[in-house]
Amino acid sequence: MTVDEYNAFCGDLPATSYVVQWGGSHVWKVGGKVFAIGGWNQGKLSGITFKVSDIGYEVLREQPGLRPAPYLASRGMKWIQHYAEPGLSDEELRDYLSLSHKIVALGLSKKKRRELGLDPA
Repeated sequence: MTVDEYNAFCGDLPATSYVVQWGGSHVWKVGGKVFAIGGWNQGKLSGITFKVSDIGYEVLREQPGLRPAPYLASRGMKWIQHYAEPGLSDEELRDYLSLSHKIVALGLSKKKRRELGLDPA
């Protein structure tokens, strides 16, 4: 997945915002909460980090090209980083980014979800 594909996909998810922070990372948020962090170095993927369920974390954490996300996972959070081949296919990565968006959105208050159009009244 290229940086343009990553940004386009995340930008198409509902109620998202984008910021470049933490040394040039492409950070996507829903309701002000991070759901995806993408890093590229000279146009090459250095890692895409996303939140997962407890089961997803157990399944993904030891697969080739994936690892518990540096910093986040060491603090007990269930985040995975796709950093090398074979990792995930682009389709699988899109599925996990969508799921991360959903997990983070569900963690927002009902009021905030309604304000963002994510939880109809």
